[in-house]
Amino acid sequence: MNTSDCAPKLQDSMLTYEQALKAILENCQPLSSETSTLSTALKKVLSEPLKAAFDLPQFNNSAVDGYGVLVEDLLTATPQNPVKLKMVGEVAAGIQECAGLTLNQGECARILTGAPVPGTVEAVVMKENCRVDGDYIHVSCKTRIGESIRLQGEEIEAGATVLKPGTMISPPIIGLIATLGITEFKTYRSPKVAVIATGNELKEPGEPLGEGEIYNSNSYALVAALNAMGVQNVVRYHVRDDREETAKVIKEALENSDLIISAGGVSVGEYDYVKDVCEDLGVDTVFWRIAIKPGKPVYFGVAEGHTFDTCDTSIGDRKLVFGLPGNPVSALVTFNLFVKPAIMKMQNFESKPKRFKAKVARNLKKKSGRLDFVRGMVTATELGVLSAMPASGQESHMLTGLANANCLMHFDQDLEFLPEGEPITIDLLNWFE
Repeated sequence: MNTSDCAPKLQDSMLTYEQALKAILENCQPLSSETSTLSTALKKVLSEPLKAAFDLPQFNNSAVDGYGVLVEDLLTATPQNPVKLKMVGEVAAGIQECAGLTLNQGECARILTGAPVPGTVEAVVMKENCRVDGDYIHVSCKTRIGESIRLQGEEIEAGATVLKPGTMISPPIIGLIATLGITEFKTYRSPKVAVIATGNELKEPGEPLGEGEIYNSNSYALVAALNAMGVQNVVRYHVRDDREETAKVIKEALENSDLIISAGGVSVGEYDYVKDVCEDLGVDTVFWRIAIKPGKPVYFGVAEGHTFDTCDTSIGDRKLVFGLPGNPVSALVTFNLFVKPAIMKMQNFESKPKRFKAKVARNLKKKSGRLDFVRGMVTATELGVLSAMPASGQESHMLTGLANANCLMHFDQDLEFLPEGEPITIDLLNWFE
């Protein structure tokens, strides 16, 4: 277990963003495989290779609606002097009766898109270049051998590996798997996740608010962020600022989940119990604080599954615990920075942020000492240069700024001022990837 090596030197120091992400990924291990189907596999990751049982295309077929011809018949064809050919048959997709049709000199056959191309047909001329005259066709262009014919096996040959393990399944990949005739295949399973919101002040949306109370947005936002990644097996909890209640819920979450995410309760306040309770329950703390803004008080710990009384074989051997800050922007930003890559690694998928350079659209100021992830909007200028404008509402409780943002701007840890027009690193924000 990696935590035994890194815990002593990481727990008591404030890590950089890169150090924290590295420590998290080093403690992630792939989950077990499960059988998925075409209707359940979207956003999952293949755990075994998929091979083709047959050639693709399976037979020579037409790429267009047109007429199968012999190339030599059309050597003199022009729009002004079209060549007249006799139509001797028709071949449609899925109909095999005319697939063995033979062309002789001066003859052609009507062929529809996707239909098998008879062996004697050398090319298919698009119908737009032909005029029908009873049983005859007037062709107004030359052609060449193989034109508009999709050749058997030109895309995939039988026995070839089409998709490798570690491939995330997208809609086109679902289509490709279906094209191969495969209905069931192995994928890494998605983690079972517990989301815990902490705080006496939290009420459920729709309930009346008392003095000093606020609505519980964190758990809904975090569950939505998980669902957007394709993680559906999520249980949501709310615990009050009570150590015994916090311990009961976290213990239950550890017994029934691969991944635990808490929002709030990880700072240095009198009622911040998450870190201490996790350690009491046998969770090894890897780190607690990160030199970033928003999100300094991020807790990360690891526990082995055998520590807990669970007989659920679908739960992984190692549990990851993330204690995220309670401010809603901090919770979602740190989820994007740290939890999302961990979930991808648990499914054996290496995810990297879509990272670019842009020019900052206005002056930036801050105190040095922390890497500031400024919520921003990136656009391309008429010259194709990326420009990043900080969103209004940069405080960690202001969700409007994050809701309007499409990128995170890296305002470097050691900088205090960045003038307009200077280059800045940005990560694109896409909650659905």
